[in-house]
Amino acid sequence: MSTCLFPHRCPLPPLFTSSSSSPVPLLSRTLRSTAIAMQQSHAPSDVDTDKESNIQQAIAYHNRTKHSLTSGYARGPHGLDWANQPNPFLRFTSATSSPLLHFPPLPNDSPTYPSLFSTSPPSPPRPLDAASLSRLLYDSLSLSAWKSTSFSTWSLRVNPSSGNLHPTEAHVLSPPIASISPSPFLAHYSPKDHSLHFRSHLPTSLFPNPTSLFLVLSSVFWREAWKYGERALRYCNHDVGHAIAAISISAAALGWDVRLLDAFGHEDLKKLLGVDETYPPPPSPLPGRPCRGNFPWIEAQHPDCLLQIFPFGTDPDFDPSSLAAQCGSLRWAGTPNALSKEHVYWDAICRTAEAIKKPSTFDTDRFSVSQFRPSGLISEKVYKDFTIREVVRKRRSAVDMDGVHVMEKDTFYQILLHCLPSGELGPGDEQGRQMALPFRTLTWDAEVHAALFVHSVKDLPKGLYFLVRNEAHLERLRLAMRADFEWERPEGCPDGLPLYRLASGNCKRLAKQLSCHQDIASDGCFSLGMVARFEPVLREKGAWMYPRLFWETGVLGQILYLEAHAVGISATGIGCYFDDDVHEVLGLKGSEFQSLYHFTIGSPVIDKRIMSLPAYPGPGIDA
Repeated sequence: MSTCLFPHRCPLPPLFTSSSSSPVPLLSRTLRSTAIAMQQSHAPSDVDTDKESNIQQAIAYHNRTKHSLTSGYARGPHGLDWANQPNPFLRFTSATSSPLLHFPPLPNDSPTYPSLFSTSPPSPPRPLDAASLSRLLYDSLSLSAWKSTSFSTWSLRVNPSSGNLHPTEAHVLSPPIASISPSPFLAHYSPKDHSLHFRSHLPTSLFPNPTSLFLVLSSVFWREAWKYGERALRYCNHDVGHAIAAISISAAALGWDVRLLDAFGHEDLKKLLGVDETYPPPPSPLPGRPCRGNFPWIEAQHPDCLLQIFPFGTDPDFDPSSLAAQCGSLRWAGTPNALSKEHVYWDAICRTAEAIKKPSTFDTDRFSVSQFRPSGLISEKVYKDFTIREVVRKRRSAVDMDGVHVMEKDTFYQILLHCLPSGELGPGDEQGRQMALPFRTLTWDAEVHAALFVHSVKDLPKGLYFLVRNEAHLERLRLAMRADFEWERPEGCPDGLPLYRLASGNCKRLAKQLSCHQDIASDGCFSLGMVARFEPVLREKGAWMYPRLFWETGVLGQILYLEAHAVGISATGIGCYFDDDVHEVLGLKGSEFQSLYHFTIGSPVIDKRIMSLPAYPGPGIDA
């Protein structure tokens, strides 16, 4: 994600409509975060007190961590404490390790990028062995390169991260695999050397189906909070979504499917990772304000989710409750390395992380796999002749856009077709259910839409557009947004792509100012803000949906990254934007819909002062 530390402030420009060259006044700025917090919908009388308290905490955190064009930025460090910059690599000292296999950059057996979305995953699926597990992780979570200047060297990963801080950790639960382990195991994945660190051995009874394995994702909040302060919880969950999508794409190239096992609650996953046995406990009660000191417990992993990976088109025959029942008796090996000498404790993050923990739902959540739906394809000629591996491993976040490149209209429409959750549907069907790659990994219907600022797309008028990713929300969106929006389908828009033009005109200055005055939002071909149905989702399901909304934005963001690179340009996720000013431009009031993530796509400016080095230079070389 791109961010800026000290942008100057200036008023938002007017938004122009197609019917007039005169500006349409923006709505009053009185509905700022404080007022919005006071206007939150009252809970129904039958809502459980604890559930309501958790929902209110999630909403309060979200409002508290908004950036504002007029009232400033969310609370964070006043500068970067370089002496305590967190180590981006977690190691478990004294744990037995096993190296994984490396692969050439141009595999002959990797499918082309567009073919993975337009047809079912490759058949037959790869068997679960050392090569396929290595390849799964190599093409989703490993290092992709090292970068170096005269002052510093840093690594990039296949799964992107805000500020290159990499809070997301991954753990493998697997049946026995020849040359890796003769027994079922739980191991931490180490991307620095592409290896597994064994944490525990598992009962054979947990794997009645030896073709299925699991990945647990967790977050180290401190890595993000070191740079971003209170807003870090948002960014950690963006990164979880990016990782979920990266794993889903890598698995699909092997003929495997991926499903989020959301019946597992936070405490189940915490036991599964041995968090209490591995890290020192936090003080009780926790401090009630931000403070600095040596707090080793801040480095503890926060369990996020459990993913099951299995051959496409098969029934993995797994009882999740059996894994949850036995994970509390595991024995643990290895001690985590310290990431920093000193830390800053942000009380808002810890309070909110407690409120958004998901309870176990084994009694109500049954494992199911969505029908696979291919994504719409205008023409494979839109894409460069890249394999999946070439796209995922060459993905980079652009630092600057050239402001010159003009995107073809078919390329623009093709990118958006791959952003649809339901894929290519028949007449009368509507977008909403998540059945296309990589959205099918998620277990809920799509809740995230996209407001697009179109700058440079050939034969498409500049202006503000809206992509409706769940058409059941269309009427609510139209009622919630500005009454003078056009809601017109653009010329040549493919059937089945629910894209609408809201207003025509040059939105470059507007897009830049909404994204914290960053040129990258205006110098690309288009930029966008991801708008989620927000408070109604929390009330329908619980506060634990708060991070999942950010996961969905991360999954969508990962597709935008891959699409941009597959057509030969680049993209960047933008975490710094003025939340309520975005809502004001769209006419959104209250908390029914909220903007959760920004993105930009265009032709990158390459900084030739930065040297690119291979991800894994060779045996015995520590980059």
